[in-house]
Amino acid sequence: MATATARHILVETEKLCNKLKKEIKSKETTFEEAAKKFSQCPSGSKGGDLGKFAKGMMVAEFDKVIFKDELNVVHGPIKTEFGFHLIKITSRDK
Repeated sequence: MATATARHILVETEKLCNKLKKEIKSKETTFEEAAKKFSQCPSGSKGGDLGKFAKGMMVAEFDKVIFKDELNVVHGPIKTEFGFHLIKITSRDK
């Protein structure tokens, strides 16, 4: 079973998601700082850290990114039923 670790930031709007992604890329803020300040997920208090999870434990839109896209890059905005996410995959094994 494939597993991964990742961080994410959950916000209400795609606009805010894009703004945060731009600030992280330009190093105005770190992913962890943005998660603590803006994420609406309880994981925000831990810098967006979701811990280790297996394929199929997260919503389909998450799995699609986490189990195929590049590690240690900010992906998103990704829209789910919860809102808009930025995702940073920190590790993955297959």
